[in-house]
Amino acid sequence: MIKVVIIGGGNVATHLANAFSKTNEVSLVQMYARNIEQIQHLKEATPITNSIELLIKADVYIIAVSDDAIGDVSRKIEQKNGLVVHTSGSVAMQSLQNTGRKGIFYLLQSFSKDKDVNFDEIPFCLEAENEEDLQLLEALAKSIGKKIYRINSEQRKRLHVAAVFVNNFTNHMYKIGADICNEHQVPFEVLLPLIQETAQKITELSPKAAQTGPAKRNDQKTIQNHLALLNAEQQEIYKLITKSIQQNGKEL
Repeated sequence: MIKVVIIGGGNVATHLANAFSKTNEVSLVQMYARNIEQIQHLKEATPITNSIELLIKADVYIIAVSDDAIGDVSRKIEQKNGLVVHTSGSVAMQSLQNTGRKGIFYLLQSFSKDKDVNFDEIPFCLEAENEEDLQLLEALAKSIGKKIYRINSEQRKRLHVAAVFVNNFTNHMYKIGADICNEHQVPFEVLLPLIQETAQKITELSPKAAQTGPAKRNDQKTIQNHLALLNAEQQEIYKLITKSIQQNGKEL
């Protein structure tokens, strides 16, 4: 059984704690959070502490804190040769400041504390300094998930940027669409079937092959009509995206 300590009280830490507590392959032996109120609801499942000096012996220490805090937190962990990993998509493995073993346990998903998570559908991106530790992380990931990938720090940084485009930026487009709908008293829910169809389509086609719309068709009359309906900020975004679509279309 793999003994795990989770360091952090946010969304990722909470979901990992809930998942590990339901598997027989992992023993969640402790959770740490600087603000212990964040993890009070888990005290029935595992011991909790807000003193990093009181961390107990474990096989793996999972640091699930903000990117800026990873170095400082890891520097304080000198725990009997346990493997120290972080869960960030954009921070290099060598940013871990512990003197012992290091690794990455990155879950490529957006987490909300009150929304259920199906770990079978979440990619686990793993990295370690040696094969033995990598196999340990694979066993840990397989205890709660199915999609396991060995990805180095450089690949992971690129993957994180790609994730910002397909997740954060796409959601901002939804926000702009909702603003336009709200301004003109049209229910945003009218767009939901289109959003769902587009997301489903790219499970069967490449994003390039799935591209449609006036920019793809170079329908200048429609493009100009759209621009006339938008405010200055929306126009700037519309023009930039349109230009990008058209430039990529020329590569076909």
